[in-house]
Amino acid sequence: MKKTTQLKSLLTSPILAFLMEAHNGLSSKIVEEVGFKGIWASGLAISASLGVRDNNEASWTQIIDVLEFMSDATQIPILLDGDTGYGNFNNVRRLVHKLEQRGIAGVCIEDKLFPKTNSFINGEQQELAETSEFCGKIKAAKDTQSDSDFCVVARIEAFIAGLGLDEALTRAHAYADAGADALLIHSKKSSADDIVDFMRHWKRSTPIVIVPTKYYATPTSLFDELGISTIIWANHTIRAAIQAMQTATKRIFDDQHLRHIEQNVASVSEIFRLQGADELVAAEHHYLPNVDRQFSATILCAGYADLGSFTASKPKCLLPVHDTTVLDTQLALYARYRIHAITLVRGHHKSALTYTNMRLIDNDDYRTTSEVYSMYLARDGFSSPGLLAYGDIMFNDYFIHKCLSSSADIRIVVDATCPRTATNRDYVTASHAYNPLTIHQNDTLIAMGRGDIHESLIHGEFIGLMAWNARGGAAIQTVFDAIPFGDIKTLSMAAFFNELIKRHPVHIIFVTHDWVDMNTVLDIAKAQSLYA
Repeated sequence: MKKTTQLKSLLTSPILAFLMEAHNGLSSKIVEEVGFKGIWASGLAISASLGVRDNNEASWTQIIDVLEFMSDATQIPILLDGDTGYGNFNNVRRLVHKLEQRGIAGVCIEDKLFPKTNSFINGEQQELAETSEFCGKIKAAKDTQSDSDFCVVARIEAFIAGLGLDEALTRAHAYADAGADALLIHSKKSSADDIVDFMRHWKRSTPIVIVPTKYYATPTSLFDELGISTIIWANHTIRAAIQAMQTATKRIFDDQHLRHIEQNVASVSEIFRLQGADELVAAEHHYLPNVDRQFSATILCAGYADLGSFTASKPKCLLPVHDTTVLDTQLALYARYRIHAITLVRGHHKSALTYTNMRLIDNDDYRTTSEVYSMYLARDGFSSPGLLAYGDIMFNDYFIHKCLSSSADIRIVVDATCPRTATNRDYVTASHAYNPLTIHQNDTLIAMGRGDIHESLIHGEFIGLMAWNARGGAAIQTVFDAIPFGDIKTLSMAAFFNELIKRHPVHIIFVTHDWVDMNTVLDIAKAQSLYA
């Protein structure tokens, strides 16, 4: 259904409808995802998001630019808070033409003078347009629209200006006669008395829209009983965003670190999700000739671990995280990026891993061998582009996005925020230390080690996630070919990479936090919190 038809159906339906305020593409997408069937593109909210007053300080073309992003981001209709139409009837005609070009479903214009002032700022002192002049704007809008379902909503400010019920009704009848598809009756009282009085006298079929910002305590059921068509929640998205930003920035300013705030804000991966990063990855694989098309994934799940009852009958990769497991969480991420060719290297409690839709390889020497030997057993997977991950780590999906979108032959993921004093971590020295201010940092691996890299030379920790293209896979194969089989069985991951970089550069993808290595019971609790 066209967006215009959707909006007209909402306005004319006998069922009470709701429009939620949005002010940019991101907030529009959130409004749609929550379940609202329509968006109110608030003039106040858009102005506020641009840092200017709601006094037509943002030009109508700047508003149109914002609307284009909002429309592109969503499939539900948008009703623009079009102020006074940004001028006279001629401005309204051009506005309607441009709105239709951008897929906006309707416009609401108010019967005040240009430039307008927000209705809640000295409303009684604001002069209204002549009724006949405003009717001309409505007629101009309706005559200009090319889509018969495009909606023009006339906003009546008589109550705001203190002119009373009779003036509101007079204007309402005139605007309906001029062709308005709906009427918005505005009031700034803390009660709904103005709305109740108006609806008791309004007997025509033209739908009535309200904005209960000030009379928010009134039960919605009353509006339904009165026959209201549509309720607009007019500014609460921008108000919620402002409060959240003030709280977060004040906390960071006071603390001078992020530890207390990180779990109270959206993850970076949630931003990527809302931006549609997954779709871009799929498109890159479809359209770009230099992007690997057939990625496979190898997951190393052979290692032994004793976490008491948690691993008494299953490997670490099956540790529970809410209603799923570490391994299933990884598999869901790979599926999101259309990676379906999976190889699983089993060992400890291998009988618990009975997946039928993937290749299973057994490392029965898991107690005396390292991850490198598990890699070696699955070495045919390096003949084509692929991704490898430890089976006992959890990470956000943007890690995979970074791995797949990099053009480097071999890339490993390194956490730049790791502690520097442990003896059981694969520490990394990079060509440059991580710089959060550098957007596209190009770093290569200089060395990897456990306990043999000086703290001052540690730039991060290899988390157990890597990717390669065909050239990179061939380079990895040369390491397996060069090292005697007996040595491979006990070769550490650090030693493997130190051999690899003698033959081929290894690119580093720096990340900060957003992953868990499931080594202890505390790590299980951390994962439960991180992926709440």
